[in-house]
Amino acid sequence: MRYLSKYIANDLKKKMVFLTGPRQSGKTTMVKDLLKKMAGSYFNWDDIDHRKMILARDWSDEENLIALDEIHKFSRWKNFVKGTYDTQKDKHQFIITGSAKLDIYKKGQDSMLGRFFSWRLYPLCLSELEHVFLESGPERLEKLLTLGGFPEPYFEGKENFAKRWRKEKIKLVFRQDIQELESIKDISLLELFHQALTERVAGEVVLSNIARDLEIAPKTAKSWLNVLEKTYSVFSVRPYSKGIAKAITKTPKVYFYDNGEVSGDEGSRLENLVANHLLKRIHFLEDTSGDTYELCYLRDKRGHEIDFVIVKNRKPVMLIEVKISDASRSKSFYYYKERLKVTKCVQLVMDLKKASTKDGILVVPLIDWLSKPLDEELF
Repeated sequence: MRYLSKYIANDLKKKMVFLTGPRQSGKTTMVKDLLKKMAGSYFNWDDIDHRKMILARDWSDEENLIALDEIHKFSRWKNFVKGTYDTQKDKHQFIITGSAKLDIYKKGQDSMLGRFFSWRLYPLCLSELEHVFLESGPERLEKLLTLGGFPEPYFEGKENFAKRWRKEKIKLVFRQDIQELESIKDISLLELFHQALTERVAGEVVLSNIARDLEIAPKTAKSWLNVLEKTYSVFSVRPYSKGIAKAITKTPKVYFYDNGEVSGDEGSRLENLVANHLLKRIHFLEDTSGDTYELCYLRDKRGHEIDFVIVKNRKPVMLIEVKISDASRSKSFYYYKERLKVTKCVQLVMDLKKASTKDGILVVPLIDWLSKPLDEELF
């Protein structure tokens, strides 16, 4: 069972469920687990036989849950799903799964309005490992840093396996997912763009500089970043600027869902891991509560910097700094907490044994804070 299973099972009683997330993050495995418990059938559009059965709606009336995977590859999938749900919702429950394309195409779908709840399934994190898989201990952190949080390489536990697995996953994303989404003539250049991003994690990403190095137009670099975000390869963290002087930088930072793709130093890999944990938590809270969350950062031209800002319903509610071993409170907390009227400040330190609070700033062992249950009120 994954951390979303019980929530999705409950939502299926009321509406369709759309489940999205990075390739190989465990969506299909989780759905098949639900099917065993809820008596249903799984259909994958990529399978020719399954495709015929989907189009014919060839499933038994006794099937409680119907799972349609990769249905978004069908050009008329929206109307098909809408019609199927409207005519069969009294007999069946429906879960629609997919990665990038499903998430993109469901946005702005007035025809689907009121018919579904959406969820996002992300790779493993310290909280899920402890509270769902009952796995504890400091080795969890090292495995996530080096192997990443995708289930197969994490549980295999071998770096060589993780590298081979990652190579194939990236190949599938570039040669299949992206090609289905966008018409990009030179995929090899896009792969170089992707590689350039792996070397810039935790720093500001100036797309015009990468464009110059690759001899492409800045507009193309911006478009490619958008493609990588749509296919759940990377996510951008934008600077928070509301109510702050114009000296605040406006350049994004880019992080990877797979920590193993980060080619920087230990500090970059650690910040990438924390970014993943925070994104997973705020998207879980969005999907469960209906509140709106954003993950941002702060940096101005005078050097005042905060790694992460949690924004809830357009209001900053927490400042977060990430350190390997430095337990001395960042001076930037004092600079920004008064200006933004933020009362919660947390400094996560990897090599720290005991938490302490001073001036309203909590300095805490990183593994302890990130291991708290996803539904615990931290913000």
